[in-house]
Formats: sequence, C-alpha cells, structure tokens
Amino acid sequence: MLKTLGLILVLAVTVVLLLALTKPSTFRVERSATITAPPEKISAFIDDFHQWNAWSPWAKLDPDMKTTYSGPSSGVGSVYEWEGNGKVGKGRMEILSVEPAKTTIKIDFLKPFEGHNTADFVLEPQGSATRVNWIMKGPMDLFPGKLMSVFTTMDKMIGPDFDKGLANLKSAAEHP
Repeated sequence: MLKTLGLILVLAVTVVLLLALTKPSTFRVERSATITAPPEKISAFIDDFHQWNAWSPWAKLDPDMKTTYSGPSSGVGSVYEWEGNGKVGKGRMEILSVEPAKTTIKIDFLKPFEGHNTADFVLEPQGSATRVNWIMKGPMDLFPGKLMSVFTTMDKMIGPDFDKGLANLKSAAEHP
C-alpha cells in the first residue's frame, strides 16, 4: 500500500514538473481603462512615485510599509523602494523612460519571490479622454514561475490588482 502511494506521489510530481516545462518562458499581463482626463494629467500620477499612494492597488495593503525615494523627484531615474508585510513584499522600481505617450518602469521584486519585470503605461488620447494601458511583462523561470503557472496564471494573480489600480487612477485623475 505504501509503495503504491509512493509511486502515485512520484508520478504526480513528475507530471506537474513536465507540465511546468511546457509553460511559456515569459508572461504578459495587460489591463486598460478610459479616463476622462488629458494624458499629461494622468502622466503626473504615473511619472512621480510620490503620487502612487493616491492610486496604487498595493499602497494600502500595509500601513506600516517602509518606502524610500531617490533620484529625481519624477521622470527618468526616479526610484521607489518598498519593504512591507507578506502582501506587499520588498522591491524596487525605477523609471527607465518617459515619452509623451508611454512610461516604462523597471520593477525588481525581491520578496516574497524574486522577479525582474518591466511595466509600460501607454496613454492613447481619445477626444476629451485617455485610454490607459498598463502592461507588465517579464521572464518565467522554472521555479517558482513556471511551476506556479501549472495551477494559476500571472493574469489571474495580478490582473485584478491592475483593474483596481486603474479604477483608483481614474478616480484620482478625474476628481481633483
């Protein structure tokens, strides 16, 4: 009986590992929202990390989170570092580029899992409104990324946070 259970366990682990090996080596999560505000008003919330607490979906998850800012106050070279509870972890963001319609941010997650990704905020004017596309992409290593993706997806894990963040950004930009 124990031998049979052991064999089933080994087989199950083998199947999960084989499935993990078939998963993509990269991920991409994208969400969009239309905000009734000009791109420059929305950019001010994105390009200045000091403004992120007004809309970030993670800002209120840990009231004791420690944050540090360095580099310029906004734009290219601005850095935001955080360390908090298990819900927010520890990491660092740096603005790599700011163009009229796109801001690119390098994100380094250090805890609870290490990950190095890129986020783009693409702003598309639409009359008196702006369509904001929030895109995060990065590599999917075998452990833990591909292994976790056997059971869930990055889209399911962080997509709802993007939706909440965009709703918060909409509220902040539309109601001064």
